[in-house]
Amino acid sequence: MSLSVVDYTAKDAPQQFVKSLRDTGFAVLINHPIKQSLVESIYHNWQIFFNNPDKEIFAFDKEKQDGYFSPETSETAKGHSQKDIKEYFHVYPWGRIPNTLKTEILNYYQLASDLASELLDWVEECSPEDVAKNYSEALSSMINNTSNTLLRVLHYPPLTGNEEYGAIRAAAHEDINLLTILPAANEPGLQVQCQDDNWLDVPSNFGNLIINTGDMLQEASEGYFPSTTHRVINPSGNASTKSRISLPLFLHPRSEVKLSEKHTQASYLLERLQELGVK
Repeated sequence: MSLSVVDYTAKDAPQQFVKSLRDTGFAVLINHPIKQSLVESIYHNWQIFFNNPDKEIFAFDKEKQDGYFSPETSETAKGHSQKDIKEYFHVYPWGRIPNTLKTEILNYYQLASDLASELLDWVEECSPEDVAKNYSEALSSMINNTSNTLLRVLHYPPLTGNEEYGAIRAAAHEDINLLTILPAANEPGLQVQCQDDNWLDVPSNFGNLIINTGDMLQEASEGYFPSTTHRVINPSGNASTKSRISLPLFLHPRSEVKLSEKHTQASYLLERLQELGVK
């Protein structure tokens, strides 16, 4: 198993991209529209936020799920007993955001959402007819006027040596949503699980854009697009003294969108949040 690196500007980019999602659940884009300078600025500015004790002012709302999640209140991956070694902030356009960070992060939110809509069009255009017929509406229209798409600013703090035995930065899991859009983090560590159960490092060259299929697209395509297990491992040596910032956009349909005979977006999301212990 290998992950395809697709040039966004290539004529056959849609076909290459969708084939990679089909084969591995992941794809890596280069020469995409998201400016590296914007991502670097966000990483720098949010590192300052996570270093400031005032972050607790934005403690998350249990019902709305917006705001700051401390290491003590962060999620435990499905099937695991140890909490992940991380803290994070949930960004929604309607949610609470520190004033000094709001304009920049919402600009990124919109740019990434627009690109994600285009990628959903690629997925639909390249889906076999018998798969596409399962979509209750056009994939990109599922996210029109959605209030559910989540931008998570993740901070994996330096390791102290006192972490709970067996805990890692992000235990093996699958994402809940349609697609996840992720600029390469400022430190490596993301791995995807192969069909033979071995783990493959995701290309982490700064400037890469990593996209993976979530459970909702797997559900809507009746399994044609796999939601692949992935994790973030603990670094060793000098790297363990460094923070890692990550910026995944989790693309969600509107609440009423029908994913399958069994689930709407709302019913699927509630089921998964209860499994994660955050709702």
